[in-house]
Amino acid sequence: MISLQEAKWIWLNGSLVPWKKAQVHFLTHALHYGTAVFEGIRAYKTERGTAVFRLKDHIKRLFNSAHVLGIEVPYTNQQLYDATIELIKANKLEECYIRPLVFLDYGEMGLNPLKCKVSVGIAAWSWGTYLGEEGIKNGIRAKIASFSRSHVNAQMTKAKISGNYVNSALAKAEAILAGYDEAIMLDTNGFVSEATGENLFIVRDSVLISTPKATVLEGITRDSVIKIAEAEGIKFKEEKLTRDQLYIADEVFLTGTAAEITPVREIDNRTIGNGKPGEITRKIQKIFFDIVRGKDKRFNDWLDLVK
Repeated sequence: MISLQEAKWIWLNGSLVPWKKAQVHFLTHALHYGTAVFEGIRAYKTERGTAVFRLKDHIKRLFNSAHVLGIEVPYTNQQLYDATIELIKANKLEECYIRPLVFLDYGEMGLNPLKCKVSVGIAAWSWGTYLGEEGIKNGIRAKIASFSRSHVNAQMTKAKISGNYVNSALAKAEAILAGYDEAIMLDTNGFVSEATGENLFIVRDSVLISTPKATVLEGITRDSVIKIAEAEGIKFKEEKLTRDQLYIADEVFLTGTAAEITPVREIDNRTIGNGKPGEITRKIQKIFFDIVRGKDKRFNDWLDLVK
């Protein structure tokens, strides 16, 4: 059964295409080799209308990902910005998740990507928080994956390359089948990296700590949390973390466009803190949701209104 909530249109190579007709050829290069880059973006309902959260930053990261993969995007940043706004309006969405994809299309086969045509699509649809409303409210259960996060010189960590996410899919399925909500992945040196699709923070003795930016995807929600902490006077630092540091943390939470700010109440059957979302997690979570809904004017420049 398809649980995806369909919208009316998908933007594909410069045109709005009916949802079910936005198709690609079976021999599309990206389908076989994962040669695509993507973004996850959200739009929220505010008092001033629908607003996309940090749209310019997401589009910039999409172009950075393409640059890392060696793909030249056949549109400008402004064109994809305008296309995203156009698509949300055409689909009449008040709140939505947005998925731009730059991919190597049909025309060449084999591992050499250099002659492939580049295509670009954007989809937008209604999608609730990734790890569930219950998870947002009371926290999720996570496990340390048996799969390591790929080495930084094997799969580029600064790019959201589609093929990289096979690593995440394996860890996610393992966690779900074991009865958990999410997997936390260690790097090839045994230190904590990130979750399958989220960055990770802990709180210890009132200090907010995240894994070093050099070894993880530069999450836009992650960056937002760091800037919120700075504005609120919460001490923040980056440092390498071991799995047992997670067990004895006062608080743990995950950040990502899909997952938003999701507390973690248990890891590997070990309760985190008192088993409930902690004070700093709750504070950051509340401010974040106030920001995306236009209630915190300090960060209004993060909102791109759909007019």
